Amino acid sequence: MGYLHPAVATNPAPDLALVPITGHSRTVREWLTTFHLLLVAVDPAHVRSRWIVPTAARVLFEYEQADCRVAWLVAGDAADARKLLGRWATEIMTFVDPELTAIKGFGIQTLPAIVHVGMELNIVNAVEGWDPPAWRALTMELSRRMSWSRPHIPAPGDPGPFDGAPLPRV
Repeated sequence: MGYLHPAVATNPAPDLALVPITGHSRTVREWLTTFHLLLVAVDPAHVRSRWIVPTAARVLFEYEQADCRVAWLVAGDAADARKLLGRWATEIMTFVDPELTAIKGFGIQTLPAIVHVGMELNIVNAVEGWDPPAWRALTMELSRRMSWSRPHIPAPGDPGPFDGAPLPRV
């Protein structure tokens, strides 16, 4: 399984745009004015991302009321996001990234990935693929920083570990 640590991940440019499924774009700096950001990046065209959607939704819901924003980052357009995420596309903030600008701006190389971005515009931790011990470590640190409960990882029904798939070509 591959860990993507801050030394490998790219701190996002302050003006990197994140575009919600509703279409009103804001920069990463604007999204981070008062809260950390927890993103799960997925690729609608790849089965590995489909495998992780229920698990990732559970993790994102755990932090919904914490002092962090939670969101999907979808390597596709709004229609792709809705098809992959179903009800979670509207129940959890969803950013669309058909050109992979934001995904590459965070230094993500394979999907799915989970990324914790601090208020200082820095990657606190990130993991590519579904590596339960690495996701657990990331959420333990996030929970510590937020003084929040943490999700059980892995939980019954979660998939077995798997590497991420390479980014789609655009």
